[in-house]
Order: sequence, then structure tokens, then C-alpha cells
Amino acid sequence: MRSQFVDTSNVKVFHAALRALEMRGANEACLMVIDGVPGLGKTTTLQHWTARNQCIYLRAKKQWRASWMMNEVLEQMRVTPPHRFEDKYKLALSQIGQRLDRAQVDGQSFAMVIDEADFISRNVECMETIRDLSDGLEVPVILVGMGSIRNNLRRFPQVMSRVAQYVEFQPANEQDVRALFDGLCEVAIADDLVKFVHRVSKGYNREIKEAIASTERFGLRNDPQDGQAFSLRDLAGQPLMNDRQTGNVISVPEFA
Repeated sequence: MRSQFVDTSNVKVFHAALRALEMRGANEACLMVIDGVPGLGKTTTLQHWTARNQCIYLRAKKQWRASWMMNEVLEQMRVTPPHRFEDKYKLALSQIGQRLDRAQVDGQSFAMVIDEADFISRNVECMETIRDLSDGLEVPVILVGMGSIRNNLRRFPQVMSRVAQYVEFQPANEQDVRALFDGLCEVAIADDLVKFVHRVSKGYNREIKEAIASTERFGLRNDPQDGQAFSLRDLAGQPLMNDRQTGNVISVPEFA
């Protein structure tokens, strides 16, 4: 399977929100919340974007406190964290500020991304530290959640008031599934198979990619009928993916 990044509908919505955030009227309103159940491509999208723009990417931990979080911020910038929290904060502020200045000179986007932020979205210490960093530098912070972050943040009106953009990732549509097959799969796939994968995957990227890998393995071992793209009939009886609810294998139906 090709290691190619595919621009799906969710990716396009994210980039539109990012452009709106960069054009915000209130400078202090520089937080973005991205939410959605697991398996819709949030982490893949944000990791790809942060790597291209040399941004800071962190994955929140359930036991995070502000000091541990600041250690990881500094380690991401390849800076040894000092011992005292006050010194960690000042050093992070300086280092992030330098990164932000370089990005602006180079005409690039810059942000700090915190994935799985549900883990800290009820943590007063962490959320207030994030707000302080964002306010101090007017640097965008993108909080990526797994379904509950938006409701959790209602406990922090000072944080909520700084959220300029909300993005909720949605299940992939049929055009997204076609784009993922075209971009990732090394064999040609017919529309009826794309429609079937869209339906049984329920639009979850993880299941779609599982189906792409299964289809590709079959396709590289076999020739399609009449030299055409592989269809449902070609893959009749072949396992494609596991159902995330039951764990059962989902296979292409047999044809009489």
C-alpha cells in the first residue's frame, strides 16, 4: 500500500478552519478544537500537517500534570527541561516564540498540537497553562479530542472564549473512499467495490485502509477478469476488514 497522504473531506475542512484561525480578528482567540470519534483520520491529518510545517505535536497522557506537559513541550523542541516549573515555562515561552517568529518570516503556519486532549480537558492546571502559553505568544494551539473535549471545556469559560474554530471530523463519504483507494491502493478497483467498502466500513478510515490492504494483497496475486479493475465479483468470499462493534470478519458476498 502506498504511503501517500490523501486529502479527504475532513482534511479540507481542517485546512479551511486553519485559514480562518490565521485571519482571526481577536488575536487572543487562537485556539482550535478538533473533535470526533476514533478512526476518522484526525491523528493522521494532524501528524502530517505538523511534520510539513515543523510544528509541535504532543499526545496528551492520562496522568499529565502541567510540569510533565511542559517537559514534553521542551523535549519536542530538543531542549533539556530545567527542574523548576517557572523555569520550564519561561524557557518554553522563549523557544516557542522563536519558532513562531521563524515560521512567520518563512511564510509558514505554526501551532502547537495536543492530540487526545480529552485526557486533560478537565485538568485545571494543564488547561490554564495552555491558555497562558497561547495568550503570552498569541500562538495557535490545536486541541484534538475523541468525542468529549468540547463539552469538557465548558468548565473553563476563559479557555472556551479563546476557541476561534471548532472542527468535527465526520465519517468518510463515498468520494473520500474512492480517493483513498486511488491514492493508496496499488491495484485498480471498480466502483461497486468502493460502494461496498463505504457501506460496510461506515466511513471509518481505519476500516477503509484495512479493506484497501486486503484488496491490494488479493489483487497483486491475481489478474482481474478481462483485464478490468477488480470488482465485487472478483473478490467474492474474500475477507476485507473486521467489524469494530463485533470483531467479526466482514467478507465480500458470494455470487451465485
